Amino acid sequence: MESLRGVIVDIIFQNEESGFKICELETEDDVVVCKGVLPFLQIGEHISALGSWVHHEIYGEQFSVYSFEKEIPKDPVDIEIFLASGLISGVGNATASSIVEKFGEDTYNVILNEPEKLAEVKGISHNKAMKIADAFKEHFQMSDIVSFFNKYGAGTKLAIKAYQKYGGNAVSVIEKNPYILIDDIPEVGFKTADKIGKTIGILYDDSLRVYAGVIHTLKMALQSGHVYLPYEILVNEAANVLQIDSKKVESAIDEMDILCKIIIRIDDNNNKIVYLNYMFYSEEFIAKKLIEIGSYNYNIDEKNLNLCIEQFSKFSGYELDENQIAAVRQAGENGLTIITGGPGTGKTSIIRALVHFFTSCKKKCLLAAPTGRAAKRMTESCGVQAKTIHRMLEFSGDESDDDSKLIFKRDEENPLDADAVIIDEISMVDTHLMYHLLKAMPHQVQLILVGDKDQLPSVGAGNVLKDLITSKKFPVVTLSVIYRQENESLITLNAHMINKGEMPELNNKNGDFFLINRNTPSDCIDAVADLVTQRLPNTYNIDPVKDIQVIVPYKKGTSGSVAINVTLQNKLNQKENFKKEVSFEDVTYREGDRIMQIKNNYKIKWFKKDRPEIDGEGIFNGEMGEIESINDKAREILVRFDDDRCAIYNFNELRQLEHCYAITVHKSQGSEFSYCVIPLVGNPPMLMTRNILYTAITRAKKMVVIVGTREHIRCMAQNDRQQLRFTGLRRMLETYEAD
Repeated sequence: MESLRGVIVDIIFQNEESGFKICELETEDDVVVCKGVLPFLQIGEHISALGSWVHHEIYGEQFSVYSFEKEIPKDPVDIEIFLASGLISGVGNATASSIVEKFGEDTYNVILNEPEKLAEVKGISHNKAMKIADAFKEHFQMSDIVSFFNKYGAGTKLAIKAYQKYGGNAVSVIEKNPYILIDDIPEVGFKTADKIGKTIGILYDDSLRVYAGVIHTLKMALQSGHVYLPYEILVNEAANVLQIDSKKVESAIDEMDILCKIIIRIDDNNNKIVYLNYMFYSEEFIAKKLIEIGSYNYNIDEKNLNLCIEQFSKFSGYELDENQIAAVRQAGENGLTIITGGPGTGKTSIIRALVHFFTSCKKKCLLAAPTGRAAKRMTESCGVQAKTIHRMLEFSGDESDDDSKLIFKRDEENPLDADAVIIDEISMVDTHLMYHLLKAMPHQVQLILVGDKDQLPSVGAGNVLKDLITSKKFPVVTLSVIYRQENESLITLNAHMINKGEMPELNNKNGDFFLINRNTPSDCIDAVADLVTQRLPNTYNIDPVKDIQVIVPYKKGTSGSVAINVTLQNKLNQKENFKKEVSFEDVTYREGDRIMQIKNNYKIKWFKKDRPEIDGEGIFNGEMGEIESINDKAREILVRFDDDRCAIYNFNELRQLEHCYAITVHKSQGSEFSYCVIPLVGNPPMLMTRNILYTAITRAKKMVVIVGTREHIRCMAQNDRQQLRFTGLRRMLETYEAD
């Protein structure tokens, strides 16, 4: 890196929210263009900047700033330029000139240390003098915060967040307890706070650090699906993270329990287990609320039920069997009903029949699903508007990026206006979302949960559907008869065979389930690329981007989704002179690229180009779309999602987007695609399981093509091992009784 010193003589572009600026910097030798995150800088300010030279195709050589520090200008001309920049309210050109004329090179010293002297200047009262001094000091406090964060490698963007949170006291607050950043600023994790903490001299076994390390370990467990951790596992993992003796971690955990920073409970085997507070209360609330809902029973009019079934058969052309009719009756009679079954067993038909039945009973019925794609399928199949759970609960777009602190407008004080609520794809709903869903349930609602118990559990913490079923507290209807055999499709039949641990039928000449035999990662990627770009599009006259989805068990590795995405991007959306692109964290984003949102963003604004009166907030994890345009000057990307909603992302937000020519099996949940290509070569043994393969193939509507070997398929079909998840919901459900 190189360093530059000079004065800001012009600001060409700035983004107030991110602090990004493009400026002209006058050095001793030249005027150069600088760009980077440069908050709180004004024309006339002197800086010392560290960075590197980059070449822009249109604008030529530019200095990309990594970090900077402000310097106090000494020359009276520079001082006057700075004071007249508009930074300090009430100081214009004339006032700045008068101040500098009066105090000369001593101007800064007077403002900082003897501001009352400013009242000696004509037109400046004592109150105005104090305001000028306060604004001046605040400005340099901002500079101190930026310097502080840059010093510890934490970045200027976090400096802005810290200033917004703590004001001018940010440095002193953080120096006392850097770990406070973890709770107060969502972008800060334990590693960043710990880096600052260790650098400023926080001891390894300081209680502030150990407490933060324990919380961090529990939060990391959430990412693996665990709602709590056994005491011994938590102690060992936290000690490893903190690099301290486990006895000190044990003492800290016991102290944290006394201080109510965490919650310790005893499991069925008389062992201690440890929760984050909000996860314990979430599970406890879910259990009590479900027991309450499930305690209500309802009388149904048999004559009306039979008439509804008959009417449904006539207008749908689908005749329910005895098991399906029993499912409709169960849902009508009980407060809570669970309906589970694999593909083709009639879950969608039962939902349609239930909507018809509740409507005939003059009951208002709401439909929802965890993802936009699942909600859209629900709407299309039932002819009734279905929403994502987040939208049904009316998430608050102005509260927090942190899921644990998210606030929905629908809750106990403002419940949903419904007599019955049907949730599809319930296997995808994690503990935290289930908690918010149940908070919004009105008194004596009838709740119907529909899903496939054999699919992967939710990406988020918990195993809600499995815990509900295994608790045996609620009526469960299991559908096993296969009805969907369109044109003798093998997809549904093979899914059920795999679910039984049996080898599926492959490569039937007129079928829709094929194996391309490959046994090395490089051969596997080559075959996937050929299938997506040539063989399938040419044979079936389909669009390789819109109609084909590659679904991979693993993200990393030589044949993981990241590597396949790079290959497919270069083949399906090649670099062209007319296509703009931007590189961010070693990933190239190009106009025309297929992308996916990979985290919930509750605040981002969306709109519809063809209907500007329709707009809203929130793009959610798993939503897919295309990069429509890139604006270099504004440093923005316009994304059009598959439902025609458009959203604008700043370049600094690109880590929220991933290419999705290939996606992981977990990311595919709740979605359906016409043609699915599933590479199985080179994956870790822990991911070669039955439910991974089952979930992947059940995403396909028209065709499955597996790339691998028969042995890969056989091993996965026979491997019924499921990832262990520590959850307490089943135990709580078995313990609690209705009030």
